[in-house]
Amino acid sequence: MDLNTLLNIDRYMLLSLNGSDSLFWDGCMLVYTSMAVWMPLAAILLYVLIKNNNIKDFFLLIVLVAVVATLTDTISSGICKPFFERWRPTNDPMLMYAVDVVNETRGGRFGFTSSHAANSFGIATFVSLLIRNRALSVSLVIWAAMNAFTRIYLGVHYPGDILAGTMIGVVVGWAVYRLYVYIQNHKRHTARRDWISNHYTKSGYLVSDVYLLLMFMYATFVAIPIISFFTFKY
Repeated sequence: MDLNTLLNIDRYMLLSLNGSDSLFWDGCMLVYTSMAVWMPLAAILLYVLIKNNNIKDFFLLIVLVAVVATLTDTISSGICKPFFERWRPTNDPMLMYAVDVVNETRGGRFGFTSSHAANSFGIATFVSLLIRNRALSVSLVIWAAMNAFTRIYLGVHYPGDILAGTMIGVVVGWAVYRLYVYIQNHKRHTARRDWISNHYTKSGYLVSDVYLLLMFMYATFVAIPIISFFTFKY
């Protein structure tokens, strides 16, 4: 299969998944893809990290989360976009008038790869490996996948952009987590976190704190259509 065939498949998938006839879903996707709506969840994650780690490990984790976000954004936006120079669907002269644009959201000139997908899956991978709770890991994948899908719905990324961004995010999240493990293994007087209890995850995080994180995540899912309803006029 040659490159042109792959690009044609990518365009077909985009046009199949992009937009809808629903103003309600348009609003939901705009709210979901915004950073502001997820700030309360980020605050709860900080609370969980500081509660379940000593102060030095907490600051180390904050630095590493920042490293994940910086690396994914740098690789996606700083390297891939200017190198490949693939038009976003909303700015592609061959396709821009066929794309369903929501609220004039068009993004920058180039879209390969998706920074939203890279950032979301980078954080999701790192946090999943760190806390090691199945329900949280599945929920984080759903959160990241939905965040990535909003970019296709809004027409600012092809599915191929999303796939490549997802791969970057997973690799970076895994690599930074391995760095964390390496640092922990080489620290002196570091207590092992291999907990065996129904009250703790395998890495020593309180299950009750994981449930708190999940509660805020799904509460945000529920809040998004409500915020959309009061923010946009249908």
